[in-house]
Formats: sequence, C-alpha cells, structure tokens
Amino acid sequence: MAFNPQLFPNGMPVPFVNEMFVLARDGVEFEVDKIPGTQGGHVKAKGMIYLSNIRMVFVANKPVGDFFAFDMPLLYVRGEKFNQPIFFCNNISGQVEPVVPENQPGALYSTHSFKILFKEGGCGTFVPLFFNLIGSVRQYNLHYQQANSRPEPHADPLQAAQTPVDEMIRHAYVDPNDPTRIFLQQPTPDSQLRRRTYQSRPAEPSM
Repeated sequence: MAFNPQLFPNGMPVPFVNEMFVLARDGVEFEVDKIPGTQGGHVKAKGMIYLSNIRMVFVANKPVGDFFAFDMPLLYVRGEKFNQPIFFCNNISGQVEPVVPENQPGALYSTHSFKILFKEGGCGTFVPLFFNLIGSVRQYNLHYQQANSRPEPHADPLQAAQTPVDEMIRHAYVDPNDPTRIFLQQPTPDSQLRRRTYQSRPAEPSM
C-alpha cells in the first residue's frame, strides 16, 4: 500500500508508466486500519475506487484528518473475499502489504486490513473484473518469476503493468444495476505525467 498517492486536481490518480485504468466506481465506503495520525489507526470514508492493471486506489470525497487516498498494489493484496451479509451491504475484504520506502526496515511496516463496501447500487460489474484482474496479475507474475528462475518474496508492484487487460475490458459483463464506469479509453490521454516508482517523489514526464 501507499498512503496518500499523487492525484490530479480532479482526484484522478497520477498514473505510472504503462499503467492502464480499467474502471472507476463511485458510491463506496472504504475502511482501512493502521493509518498513522488517525485515532486508533482506523479510517472510514466515502469516495471512489479506481482499478488499474497495477493497483486499486481509493480517493475520499472529503479528507479524514491527513488521509485523502489509499493505494493498493494488486501484487500486494492477500486474502481478498467477496462478502454478501444478510443485513448489511455487499463488500470486498482483504489485506494489503505495505510498500516499504527505500532504505527503510520492513519490520516497521505492517499489513493493512481493508474493506470496500458497495453502498450505492450493485456490484455485478466491479466484482468479476476485480477478481479476474487480480488473478491474471498473479498468474502473469508467477510465469515471469519461473521464466527468470528467480522467485521473489516481494515482487515489484509495477511488474503487474505487463499483464494484458485489453481483452478482459472488451468482454467485461456490464451489470445495469452497477454504476461502475469502465474505461474503454484512458481518462487522462493528454497528460505527460507518469510515475516511475512507488517512492515519494514528483511525477516525471514519460519517455
């Protein structure tokens, strides 16, 4: 995960090199723990989820203290589960490992638990795309490690950018009750800003 990733003024995440946004889903409530500077470390906020071939990014409608966005690399997500409780709204829960800054000991950073609650409308578009994409990212990463004969316990999250997603987007089922917007064209085509790393530094023009 990365706390408060870079955003454009309109709230759209600043993309990485080779990042392709798949969808945006408004009207969700997001919960996450172990956030520094918040009471008890737990944050609950309403906003929008962006899903790309690299990550999920939650962007809050209103900041909660210093918290306004949360970035979850797909290769670092674990234990994801779709929940359909009888008396509450459908949700996806799971854990995400931290993106440890360079020259920092990993022991200082612990795994976060998160939950995405679908408060407004259905989730028949979002949920299948999310699980198909995260499965493809893991499968591609496994093949990559096997081909290079070097299993990595903590893969580079940007490696997921190589996962082919075009076909998945074109054949995605669109649930009329789900307000998810699928990006058939990239939402920021004119921007030359492209991030090259998860480390905290300004975005760089793409080459």
